[in-house]
Amino acid sequence: MQRTSALNLCRKLVQVPPRSPSKAMTRPVCDIFINHRGTDTKRTIAGLLHDHLFRLGLRPFLDSRSMKPGDRLFGKINPAIQGCKLGVAIFSPKYCDSYFCMQELALLMENKKRVIPIFCDVKPSQLQVLDYGIRSAKQLQRLNWALEEAKFTVGLTFDTLKGDWSEFLNSATEAVIKNLVELEAQNSSKKSTYILHGRTMEEETEASRMNLGNSQKEVYFDI
Repeated sequence: MQRTSALNLCRKLVQVPPRSPSKAMTRPVCDIFINHRGTDTKRTIAGLLHDHLFRLGLRPFLDSRSMKPGDRLFGKINPAIQGCKLGVAIFSPKYCDSYFCMQELALLMENKKRVIPIFCDVKPSQLQVLDYGIRSAKQLQRLNWALEEAKFTVGLTFDTLKGDWSEFLNSATEAVIKNLVELEAQNSSKKSTYILHGRTMEEETEASRMNLGNSQKEVYFDI
């Protein structure tokens, strides 16, 4: 994807819709949540991808870039996951050793977020939930389910020793943008089904309530 095309797509994605006169729009915390093991990828893939997406005008969330000393981990991370449009899970050799990585992945899956897996120096078959005897059977089932969901999702692979960093970064960025565009198109399609005579379903319902409360008024709809 050419840089100009990517920039045009990003401008469209981050454009804030006009505010309703009766209700202010609240923007989510981020567009893309980057799930990763810091000791493996913070200074490489995760950091580079975050900075590249940020320069394109998107709002990626990476803990080392998006949080400051004093912030409570899940006080920032949970809202970011719940509000993001897309997740990127960067799997690395020590990924499954981290409780926080697995917890974030489970939250992404439970919130039904679309996730792009990136398998960095590791094969999907090598990823497995580690049981140190401190997790309940229910917790293990939850984490195993989330990991299997990611492993059976088409993603990207990268060898940090032999791979072309520039080519990979462009491929990962293109995958993110394509998925955001597709998600935006799906959301627009869903929203259009709730438009009645130029008004949203919410506005139509409110208008009906007001008119039902006043028996002297009649309701007319243009057809």
